[in-house]
Amino acid sequence: MKKSILLLACTLCAAMTFAQEAEAPAEAPAEAPKPWKVSGIVGLNANATGLWNWAAGGNNSVAGVAFGKLRLVYAENQLSWESNLDVEFGMSWVDQKYDKLQKTSDHLKFDTKFGWEFATTWFLTASAAFQTQMATGRDYPGDGTVGAIHSMILAPSYTDISVGIDWKKSVNGADFSLYLSPVAGRITTAYISDKNNKKYTKFMQDEGIYAADQTFRQTVQEAQGTWKYDDKNVKQYKNAIGELGLSFKGTVNYAYKDLKVATALTLFTPYKWDKVRMYEFDDGTGAANYTYSQMKEMQDNGVDVSNRTFLGYRDNNRRFGNFDVDWTVMVSYQFLKCLNVTLSTDLKYINGLKIDGKPDDNGVVYAKERVQFMGVLGIGVGYSF
Repeated sequence: MKKSILLLACTLCAAMTFAQEAEAPAEAPAEAPKPWKVSGIVGLNANATGLWNWAAGGNNSVAGVAFGKLRLVYAENQLSWESNLDVEFGMSWVDQKYDKLQKTSDHLKFDTKFGWEFATTWFLTASAAFQTQMATGRDYPGDGTVGAIHSMILAPSYTDISVGIDWKKSVNGADFSLYLSPVAGRITTAYISDKNNKKYTKFMQDEGIYAADQTFRQTVQEAQGTWKYDDKNVKQYKNAIGELGLSFKGTVNYAYKDLKVATALTLFTPYKWDKVRMYEFDDGTGAANYTYSQMKEMQDNGVDVSNRTFLGYRDNNRRFGNFDVDWTVMVSYQFLKCLNVTLSTDLKYINGLKIDGKPDDNGVVYAKERVQFMGVLGIGVGYSF
């Protein structure tokens, strides 16, 4: 009897348990990940200095930097599309007689790449990128004279179009990407309107210093060795050059709570070795030497170039194995919901772009390829997402 009661009790308990499990609502299916993701940071950093009867000297000043770094990612099935926009512009006002407004930072960078995942974490990718600056950049002597102009919009600019292999992986909140392209095209422009070209050419002749058309058109000419005359016999360099080469780009995007870190390293090296043939007139007249293209232009303009002598080649270091470097880093921390501390750095090295150094003991200034670096540390209002 006891065994029968025990067996019945066990049967009832099992039936009740089965009923409860049957009546329990099924768990909701996991939400599918959204294919589109948007992230970034925008903000404004500013500082001001006020002096009153300050014995150590100095000037009142106000400075500000507006910046934005946006990232848009699409990932679904075997397709991936990523776009990045990096914008920064800074100005300062200094309480002085001349050059009160001065540009402190300026860049515009955009890149996008579309990939097809042919194996786990490996993508066949097409990529495009563009970078330039938005306003004229020049020296600020502070003595009432106009300083040398070094940059303008599209002077210079760099456009990269490539096809290659991209390795991408996400680990603990960090997105890694390593992209290698053996078929990469780069277009470098030094565009300056005819009006500005004539204006700065005259400025260069009057003041005896380099202007925008000299600094960047000369960079283009260094690579191509070509130039032309306009209808008033004013020398103008070519507006753009194109190169085919190998490129590599590595990026890391990391986010942890209110901390964001983004860094990108881009390398490019051309396949073609651009070396320019140099000549000199046997009688030593005119400039010390001329390029082949310059000699040809002279011949087309009726100048006798039969007594020229070949001097050899001028190398501008734009050959395979010499890499152009562009490395950016941004670290941002948001606190109190609307305040941001940001640190951004930008390092560049471009073969063929010669930059004046400091005068030596004899006052001589030498121009050569140099590492360019800019760092900005600021606190201000901002929003990250």
